[in-house]
Amino acid sequence: MLCYPNLLTITLKKYLFILLIASLTTSANTKGVDAKEAVQTKKQAQFLVAKFKKSNDWKNLAMAYKDLVYFSERKYKLSYADSMLQAAKKTNDNLSIGNAYLTNAIVYYDKKQLQLALDNFIIADEYIVKTKDQYAIHKVKYVIALTKYNLGFYDEAISLFKECLAYFEVENDRAYLNSLHALGLCYNRIGNYKECSKSNKLGIEQGKEFENTDMEPYFILSEGVNNYFEHQYEESIKKLTQSIPIMIARKDFANETVANFYIGKSFWDLKNEKAAIPYFIKVDSSFTLHHYIRTDLIENYELLIDYYKKQKNQKAILYYINQLLKVESFIDHNYKYLSRKIHKEYDTKKLLQEREELQNTYNWRIILAYISLVTMTGVSIVLLFKNAKSKNNFIELMKSNNKITDAKRTNREEEELGINKEVIEQILKNLEIFETEKRFIEKELTLVNLATILNTNAKYASKVIVKYRGKKYIEYIRDLKIDYIIELLKSENKYRNYTNEGLAEEAGFGSTQNFTAAFKAKTGITPTYFIKELKKIS
Repeated sequence: MLCYPNLLTITLKKYLFILLIASLTTSANTKGVDAKEAVQTKKQAQFLVAKFKKSNDWKNLAMAYKDLVYFSERKYKLSYADSMLQAAKKTNDNLSIGNAYLTNAIVYYDKKQLQLALDNFIIADEYIVKTKDQYAIHKVKYVIALTKYNLGFYDEAISLFKECLAYFEVENDRAYLNSLHALGLCYNRIGNYKECSKSNKLGIEQGKEFENTDMEPYFILSEGVNNYFEHQYEESIKKLTQSIPIMIARKDFANETVANFYIGKSFWDLKNEKAAIPYFIKVDSSFTLHHYIRTDLIENYELLIDYYKKQKNQKAILYYINQLLKVESFIDHNYKYLSRKIHKEYDTKKLLQEREELQNTYNWRIILAYISLVTMTGVSIVLLFKNAKSKNNFIELMKSNNKITDAKRTNREEEELGINKEVIEQILKNLEIFETEKRFIEKELTLVNLATILNTNAKYASKVIVKYRGKKYIEYIRDLKIDYIIELLKSENKYRNYTNEGLAEEAGFGSTQNFTAAFKAKTGITPTYFIKELKKIS
């Protein structure tokens, strides 16, 4: 069999991580490959595709398609990635098939179709784990962790990034730095700013030691965002401003957008709203030009609306209300998991009412200029329907008692679990004690920790919870925490004055975002809405 030629003077590992890095918001430009070399490589790959098709050399054909994925225009990448997968499947080689699914996942990630990306990452892992190729296995872990980060599952992402960090430290300098950077981002999102700073500082130091400073601007940007959350606004502005020219030079509009938003936020919190507004406008421009947005940037539009209300600029208010609705619709469509994590501090129904009032004050010429807003009627109906649905969810929640019930046990089911009957009984007894004593509100309660509490191992604990609680471990713990908070809010008025942050702390969540996401996922409404309705009937 012919051996696939090395088209570039780079190692396979470096090549694979260039593919990964190219798809990330933390990426640098693909240095070391100029335009002329890229065109030449693409032509060579096209020639080899034709050659390997004729000889039915599926393994080398898949590799040739991989080069076309990397060196072709974005609109062709998915087609070539699919062709790579079809060729790889005919090899019956786990590593080839796994890498093909991984390439598809990266293309979907680049298109910000995160659910499809995650699906392909998981399938890739199923094949690659059979190869015992530790490098490939950790590469998959890395990209799954990135996807989990983008979906807001920060605690799960942290665990995976730590595994990658330990492995890549001795295997690949750039992969190690990327893992360290991503870990820092996760720490920031869960509010552990000290660990985020440690990651950023270590990343800069290690980059210099490795003589690889490509990631340094990203560690500086990360620290700038971290400074904002530590209320060090002047330092935040300084670092973020320092990073923006590099992001522009690398055409990294995503990180440029993030930097602009947190510079604006820093000025805003320094009570310098005029200085903040131009940066918020740049965030909106990024959404308009690149369709880039993420959940923490939604506040950008709420602040713009608040600002122009004070200025009594009705035209601007109307524009940014419509932009906010577009942003939420976009996230609903493209980030189905992420959409559950949005905590809407600015009530959508209120937005629609304000827009209607503004429209009624316009004369007929202004109304004519905004006739296109008729298309928003459909969105309005959907949002009003959501409000009615939230009301129904609240009513159902008030009726429920959130009591956990054991599934009926039979000898046959116990045999299916492969666990001794007496062992199951003891685990269930300990599980009831665990629930009664409310130990589920402890923070960082891993499956291993729970297994220790139940006096068993993680495998048995997981099986029993799935069988007799009807849920996987993570969902089980999250639902216990949410049921606990619901009962507190129903029975004790003082908790209705708690912030979401305070409620998250009370239930033992790692972050406020994880709490609001879990609450919405279980109940269909936000904790803020639930408290508001409770206060109406108290």
